[in-house]
Amino acid sequence: MNRKWWKESVVYQIYPASFMDSDGDGIGDLQGIISKLPYIKELGIDVVWLCPIYTSPNHDNGYDISDYRGIMKQFGTMEDFDELLNKAHDMDIKIIMDLVVNHTSDEHPWFIESRSSADNPKRDYYIWKKGKNGGPPNNWESYFSGSVWKYDKTTDEYYMHLYTEHQPDLNWKNEQMISEIDEMVRWWLDKGIDGFRFDAIAHIVKAEGLPDAPDPNHLPYVRAYTLFSNLEKVHTLLHNLNEAVLEDYDIMTVGETSGLGPEQALNYIGDKRKELNMVFQFEHMQLDSAAGGTGKWKLMSWNLLDLKNVMSKWQTVLHGKGWNANYLCNHDQPRSVTRFGNDREYRVESAKMLAAFLLTLEGTPYIFQGEEIGMTNPQFPSIKEYRDVETLNYYKQALESSTPLNAIMESIWKKSRDNSRTPMQWDDTPNAGFTEGEPWLGVNSNYPEVNVQHAIRDEHSILHFYRNLISLRKQHDVFVYGAYKLLLPLDPDLYVYTRTLEDEKLLVILNFFGRTPVFELPEELRAHTPELLLSNYEVDHDDINSFTLRPYEARIYRMKK
Repeated sequence: MNRKWWKESVVYQIYPASFMDSDGDGIGDLQGIISKLPYIKELGIDVVWLCPIYTSPNHDNGYDISDYRGIMKQFGTMEDFDELLNKAHDMDIKIIMDLVVNHTSDEHPWFIESRSSADNPKRDYYIWKKGKNGGPPNNWESYFSGSVWKYDKTTDEYYMHLYTEHQPDLNWKNEQMISEIDEMVRWWLDKGIDGFRFDAIAHIVKAEGLPDAPDPNHLPYVRAYTLFSNLEKVHTLLHNLNEAVLEDYDIMTVGETSGLGPEQALNYIGDKRKELNMVFQFEHMQLDSAAGGTGKWKLMSWNLLDLKNVMSKWQTVLHGKGWNANYLCNHDQPRSVTRFGNDREYRVESAKMLAAFLLTLEGTPYIFQGEEIGMTNPQFPSIKEYRDVETLNYYKQALESSTPLNAIMESIWKKSRDNSRTPMQWDDTPNAGFTEGEPWLGVNSNYPEVNVQHAIRDEHSILHFYRNLISLRKQHDVFVYGAYKLLLPLDPDLYVYTRTLEDEKLLVILNFFGRTPVFELPEELRAHTPELLLSNYEVDHDDINSFTLRPYEARIYRMKK
């Protein structure tokens, strides 16, 4: 089985600005997180992943770092972080940090020096280039629209930024810069943290010569993913980071790697590669997006057969060779119950069904804060209530291209990153108990009904279902290490699979919609005796050869021979 603690862990992702505010300034902070450690422990969590808490001017919610060894003032101090780390460790909760090394803030001392003159020793820490034909050096488009290049008049050159202009890309060809990154990574690990999530790590290498991307449609700028994603030298750099630093510590590492399938993923996470433990894949996140640069905002319906195909591929190709990182929601994605479930009449049932899905796949499950109580997209009526830079850029660009306002808002309600960033809903007091001040981002209006306090009191809540699932996962190795096998691949309503480890077998039956399909037990399982481990409805009989499922029903059976 090649047992590892990080395979057997359940991870809880915290977006610090929105988790818990301890000082009334409307922004979550480290002391707020400390105050909720008992809640996290009771949920059954082994690892907390913290989104960036480093010093930052906050142009992209902390993903623009100006000091890798400092703590953002609004979150607290390094003493607060040390207290969080120590108290978490005392409760057997590990802490992993979000590390952003594709780019820094334009206020980082390295960049201030780099832009000061063309012959500054740190000039080459970033990617600078002369313009071409009176414009940018090439036609690549930024993730947040417009060119990836920003003109800097001080030296009459452009610097590259795949994200906002306040996030200049580091030059991973510069050995001195790499050495400083290595030193910083070791500094955090010596502090006692338990690993890293590497943000945008697939992008740290750009195509040699920075050529123009093909532009058959004669667009001003083109999404050039293949020219800055998952290029071969990324693996060399990650392997070097392992040899220089990471392999000296017993830690977990997970990389953000868009644009790849499971075969390519094995180049990052294959057991003998010595690069990363696991990666986040995006194929299932793109099932409701159109292809192309602005595809995210073009609304499409996702299809269960496609979801089964994507997830099954990752489950089977990686089995025995690498390790999955499973998630349905995070700080960049909409709320899972709104996206993949029904956040209205079947919010509770569908959130439990999705939990059963997430926690019974092979791989380490990542729960995003609030997912365990079924938080939903907020659907703010006005653009003035949104804070996310990507959302605001899209709104402006869509208006300029004469997209109707109602269509723009419909896309934002479904896809904005702020959907998952609204404050955590702790109770039914003002601002959901998140803050005594004015929250930095509005609280979802459904907080009087959807909150932790109500969930704790209700033994049939989504929260208790998560606790039971996590407890089951810790009791049965088959939940962690069992081989996955898809059943009924062409069923349009039901997602059914087994997990098998030696003589132990799980059967997972999930109804992904509000319809009432009939389940017929495949012949190969009829010799087994079913034992119901968990379900999101009352089940009053043991006969599972043929039965009708209720809307969004989920059942997990242990199949005994």
